[in-house]
Amino acid sequence: MGIEFTDSDKSTSAVLADVIASIGNNEHVTLRTILTQMGENGLLLLCALLSLPFLFPVSIPGVSTVFGAGIVLIGIAIMMNSLPWLPARIADRKLESRKLVPVLERGLAIVTRVNRYLRPRMLGLTGSVLMNRFNGFVLTGAGLLLMAPLGFVPFSNTLPGVAILLMSVGISQRDGAVVAGGYVMVVLTIVYMAVLAFLAVSAGQTLYELGN
Repeated sequence: MGIEFTDSDKSTSAVLADVIASIGNNEHVTLRTILTQMGENGLLLLCALLSLPFLFPVSIPGVSTVFGAGIVLIGIAIMMNSLPWLPARIADRKLESRKLVPVLERGLAIVTRVNRYLRPRMLGLTGSVLMNRFNGFVLTGAGLLLMAPLGFVPFSNTLPGVAILLMSVGISQRDGAVVAGGYVMVVLTIVYMAVLAFLAVSAGQTLYELGN
């Protein structure tokens, strides 16, 4: 059974602070509890982290397929407004609070610094359930573009990687300007790959004609 969550207009830092406070003096906490509380914000934070290895002209071969698949699943989960099904042994595994809280607090410090440059704006792109589902669809598409077997081609992973990072951060912080930047990068990725396909076909036709 999936873990359901509701939409939240809180920033990722505020949600993460709430999670830390809710753990309190409890000796253990489960992954299910954390994911349920963080909801989309937690998924989007994970999505942003998965995009980081691709912010270079050429990425490590094979990584884009694995990480891209994870991003696609996150995008689908946002569209469906429910986290994917997780085995009970993973979702309900008890984690030691005394070890987990310091890690979360370090993450909170980083997220808080990033938040200084983001703010809710252009809410037409992030402020409704319909747009949130659409953004999940675009994020899924960007993940599929990242999975394309073109890792050896410069920027083929970088462009969708940047798009995913912008979409993830923009949606979580309700910053429509950043989300719009993600849209632009998705379009540029599609155009770039279309040009590569056109050049490949043209080269193939030229070689065929020369051979005849």
